[in-house]
Amino acid sequence: MQIFVKAKPMAYENKVDKIDDTHFTVAVKEPPQNGLANKGIVRNLAEYFKVAPSRVVIKKGFTSKNKIVEIV
Repeated sequence: MQIFVKAKPMAYENKVDKIDDTHFTVAVKEPPQNGLANKGIVRNLAEYFKVAPSRVVIKKGFTSKNKIVEIV
């Protein structure tokens, strides 16, 4: 399954908001430095979809707030 994610780094709390079936907003506490926010996004999405973090892969948008994520 492929989803579109809008990242919100440096947020007050970790949170996943579903906009529609394929669009999500993910807020993470981590800063957007050295891939920390991306790791937080992967971890939060894995918890939300109840899968292992290794099954959540960022396909596009490593340095962008708008990302394409695949959940295997």
